[in-house]
Amino acid sequence: MKKMKEIFSKMQSTLKNKRGATMVEYALMIALIAIVAAVGAKTLGGNINTQFGAVATKVATP
Repeated sequence: MKKMKEIFSKMQSTLKNKRGATMVEYALMIALIAIVAAVGAKTLGGNINTQFGAVATKVATP
């Protein structure tokens, strides 16, 4: 019976460690996705601003 308790205790500690590692992995993935989204928005924002500026110039000049 004591051996079963030891095995159960080791299994619980292993599961807790895996859950913690999984949470860290998800946090890293979310951080990387946020960084990629921010860089993409900045790049596309600059390109869109340039395009709207070109269209505004063509519309403004007769």
